[in-house]
Amino acid sequence: MPAPVPAAPRLRAPRLCVAVQGSTPAELFSRAEGALKDARFLEFRLDPLPKPAAALPQLKDFLAHNREIMAIATCRRKENGGHFAGSLTSELDILLHAAEAGCHIVDLEVESAEQTTKPQLARFRAAVRAAGAALLVSFHDFTRTKGLAQAAQRIQAFEPDFVKVVSTARTLADNLAVLRLIEDLSLHSNVIGIAMGEEGIVSRLLGPRAGAAFTFASAGEGVETAPGQTTVRTLVDLYRVEQLDQATRIFGVAGNPIGHSLSPLMHNTAFRRESINAIMLPLKVKSLDDLLTLTRELPLSGVAVTMPLKQDVLPHLANMDPLTSRIGACNTLRVSSDGKIVGFNTDVAGVVRPLERRMRLRGSRILVVGAGGAARAAVFGLVEQGAEVFITNRTHETAVALARKAKAKAVKRDQLVKNRFDAIINTTPCGMTGAIQSLPIAENELNAHVVFDMVYNPLDTALLKLARSRGLTVISGLEMFVQQGARQFEIWTGKPAPEADMLRVVELALRNHQKSDHTVSSSNHKKHP
Repeated sequence: MPAPVPAAPRLRAPRLCVAVQGSTPAELFSRAEGALKDARFLEFRLDPLPKPAAALPQLKDFLAHNREIMAIATCRRKENGGHFAGSLTSELDILLHAAEAGCHIVDLEVESAEQTTKPQLARFRAAVRAAGAALLVSFHDFTRTKGLAQAAQRIQAFEPDFVKVVSTARTLADNLAVLRLIEDLSLHSNVIGIAMGEEGIVSRLLGPRAGAAFTFASAGEGVETAPGQTTVRTLVDLYRVEQLDQATRIFGVAGNPIGHSLSPLMHNTAFRRESINAIMLPLKVKSLDDLLTLTRELPLSGVAVTMPLKQDVLPHLANMDPLTSRIGACNTLRVSSDGKIVGFNTDVAGVVRPLERRMRLRGSRILVVGAGGAARAAVFGLVEQGAEVFITNRTHETAVALARKAKAKAVKRDQLVKNRFDAIINTTPCGMTGAIQSLPIAENELNAHVVFDMVYNPLDTALLKLARSRGLTVISGLEMFVQQGARQFEIWTGKPAPEADMLRVVELALRNHQKSDHTVSSSNHKKHP
C-alpha cells in the first residue's frame, strides 16, 4: 500500500515577495541580507549561480538565522528562460534540497513538470511536502500575453499548491487579461499573475488587489530579476501596494516615455497626505485606443495625459470645459461613474496661478516666447484673465496663427528690445537639460518685472539665473508643474490640494536626480579627461 501523500502546508504569504539573485553565493546572500530591512518574504533565484547545489548549505544557514522570513527557491533551466544548464533531475534535486534547507515554496516551471514521469513528479511533490514546503508551478511567456487560461490549465493538471502565470505586456490592455485570470482563479487557487515589461506595472501593483496571493519586487535599482520589476521601496512607499483594496481609486499618468514622470510621486503624496484611498500609476501608452480600453475596463477614475494625447483624446470626450475646447488640448480626464470621460486643461492653472500670486493679470502686458502646445495653454489662459498677450516665435507665421485664434498679438523678435512687459514666459525647451540653446531670448530683451520659465529640469535654468542677477522676480517650471497637478487633484477629489507637500517631494526628487547626474558626470569627466 503506497504511503499517503503529505498534505500541503497551510501558508499565509505576505503580499510582497522580493526576488534576489547573484552571480556568486556571496552576492546572492549579501543582497538577501540587504532586502531584509524592507521585506520578510524573499525569492532566491538559484539558477544564475555557477553551482546552485553548492549554495544550499549557506541557504540553510541563512534561513536558520532568519526564521521570521518566508522563502521561495527557484532554479529555472535555460531552455525554460532561466540560467541553469543542468538536467531536469538535477533541478528537481536542487529544489527538494532547498525545501529541506528551509524554503517554504519551491518554484518548478511547467515545462519541467511536463517532462517528468507521473511517478517522478509524485515522489518529488511528496518529498517537498514532507519537508514542509509547498509546490508552485509556473508558466512564463517572454514575448506576449496570450492563452493565459490555457497556461493555467497546463499548470493545474499537476495539482500544485500555487499557480503562477507570467506573460509579457505589449499593451496596457494586456494587464486586463492578467487581472481577469487572477480574479477567476483566485476563487479556488492560490494564484500569482504578472505581465512583465514597463507596460505591465498595472498587473504588478493591482494583482494582489484582484486576488493574487502575492506580487514580486526587486531589492533595488539595477538588480531586477525580470523586465519591468519595480523596487520594493517604490511599491511600499510610493504605491502602498500592501494597503490597496477594492475601494482604492486608480488614476494614471499616460505618455511615452513615462518612466521618469514625477506625477505619481506628486499625486500619491497628496493622496496619502489627505487620507484618500487612491493611487496614480505611470502608464506607457503606444496608442490612444489602448489607453481608452484600460480607462473604461479597469476602470480608471482619472488620467493625466501628455502630448500628443492632449489633442488626440478630444473626440472621445463626453464633455469638456470651455477653455479646453478653445485651446484644443486636454491634459486631464475625469471618468464618471457611468464611464463617460470629461476633459479639462489644468496647464492653464499651472500658468495663471503662479502669476496671479505675484501680479494683477487684468490689463498686464505679458510676452509668451514660443508658439507650441505649452504656449497655447499660456496664451489662451492669460487672455481669458484679461491680460494683453504678445507672442514671439522663431517662425513668426506660427505666432501669428496662434495670436489670431487666441485674440493675442504676434511680435517679431527685433521688436522685443523696444517694448516693456510686466512678465515674460518661456514655453520653449531652451535651457532644458540636454538642449543646445540655453537662453530663449537675449539679455537685452529681458525687459520685464517677472520672468517665468516653464522648464524645470534643471531647476535653476540659465534664464532664471540671468533674471535673478538683474533683480527680477522669477517663477520656475517646477511651480507650474505643481500648480497644474494641484488643479488635477481638485478635479479628481473635490478637495483642496496639499500644495506645499506636493512641491516639497517633487523638488527633493529633482534635486536628488540632478545631484546624481552631476556626480556621474564628474566621475566620467575624471575617467575621460
